[in-house]
Amino acid sequence: MRRRRVRWRRNDIEKGATMQAIYPLLAFLIGVVVPLQAAVNNQLRQLIGGSTLLAALVSFSVGCLTLALLSVATGQRWQSLAALSRVEWWMLLGGVLGAGFVFGTTLLAPRLGVATMVSLIIAGQVFTSLLFDRFGWLAMPLRDLSAARLLGALLVAAGVLLVNFGDRWFGR
Repeated sequence: MRRRRVRWRRNDIEKGATMQAIYPLLAFLIGVVVPLQAAVNNQLRQLIGGSTLLAALVSFSVGCLTLALLSVATGQRWQSLAALSRVEWWMLLGGVLGAGFVFGTTLLAPRLGVATMVSLIIAGQVFTSLLFDRFGWLAMPLRDLSAARLLGALLVAAGVLLVNFGDRWFGR
């Protein structure tokens, strides 16, 4: 019986290591989806008369329905939502921020171009992420800002400049 428990723990460790390896791939795929989502929402916006707000509303509504169906399909415990009665107001800002993101990308993609928009989004994410890591805002784990991480942020900033101005600076 003892051997069985050890094997179980090893399997758990192996599964955990596999999941840890999958997380960066998942993050990359989420990055792939951002410009796709902006382009799809822009097509929706054009179809429904040019309203960015209504396109974002439809997109968010379909997203909510998708999450509800996934919650049912995976057996989520709906009764745990009762804890929302104790929620602090700022904990609901994720939905507001998400709606702003969908609205903003739907608005900006056709005006700035997808590459310009996404490069600026990534720069904003990297800058803000470094602040969250450094100061541990909202109970996020503290992580040092090493010279290598700061150099990485500067390289992202250089990439944003090249995406946005490279053709002007270096020609096509």
